Amino acid sequence: MKESRELLERLGYPSTDFTRLPDSTKRFPDGAQYRIELPSVEGPVALKEMLDEIDRYGLAIHRVSQGSGIMLLTDEEIREMCRLTAERGMELSLFVGPRGTWDISAQPFTSSGQSIGLRHEGADQLVYAMEDLKRGAKLGLRGALIADEGLLLLTKEMKKCGQLPEDFVVKVSVQMGAANPVSVKLMQDLGAGTYNVPTALTLHKLASIRQAIDIPIDLYVEVPDNFGGFLRYYEIPEIIRVLAPVYIKFGLRNHPDVYPSGKQWENTNISLVKERVHRAALGIQMIERYYPDAITSKLGAEGLGIPKIVTGSVTN
Repeated sequence: MKESRELLERLGYPSTDFTRLPDSTKRFPDGAQYRIELPSVEGPVALKEMLDEIDRYGLAIHRVSQGSGIMLLTDEEIREMCRLTAERGMELSLFVGPRGTWDISAQPFTSSGQSIGLRHEGADQLVYAMEDLKRGAKLGLRGALIADEGLLLLTKEMKKCGQLPEDFVVKVSVQMGAANPVSVKLMQDLGAGTYNVPTALTLHKLASIRQAIDIPIDLYVEVPDNFGGFLRYYEIPEIIRVLAPVYIKFGLRNHPDVYPSGKQWENTNISLVKERVHRAALGIQMIERYYPDAITSKLGAEGLGIPKIVTGSVTN
């Protein structure tokens, strides 16, 4: 970007924002600064299509995640998704199935109640969510998305008593909403393995969070419309420098809400995952162009929630 900055200076304009943010010295366990995530990969059919598109572009994608939930996938579908990602050394993260928007309460659908939309209402929903996590783990899953502080604490306790594997990666959803250093540090202390920060935080605000926590930050650089619809591609190099270790997450604007997904959305989901791969290719080229020395993980790296391949029947 040197020539562009020099031109601005010759024209009498400042060539950068005035406050330089600190380099993050924190890293993933393998020494990498960043990894790539593709969200909303709804089921094994969409996953297979996405993997074919990744191969066509020659990309390394470290994590795929899904929003419809463990509950809405059969054992065979979960095993298949685990197998497809495990064979490539990729992390798979599936959302906990039962949550507020799947329940009978109307509040999550009101304008003032959206902040509680994915939390669990009552003790029974916590139990259902715990059962979802245990079922996924027995089928080979080693990563899940959650959006409830109580469940987050319970995952920590479940690991202590052997109900979840110690290497199970608990990824906190963007819909948890904690947005400052103290609040996100609380999420880390409760058991978060990675934390998806709100989409509209400036780099200055994000830098303050990075200084307070050690776990990886997940950040959308293209944001679905219902989270703001922002495109932050030119910020990616600075995001890596300031926020490492960070998952660069490629959502998609202008796409329908497909949750909970199923056969009725299958053709749409295939189109969406293919375009997310295209967006990831654009973002990776941005890194190569403006921050070629940035260090990324290899597939299979330490700390990824890579599934186990489980065959045969699974009982509770």
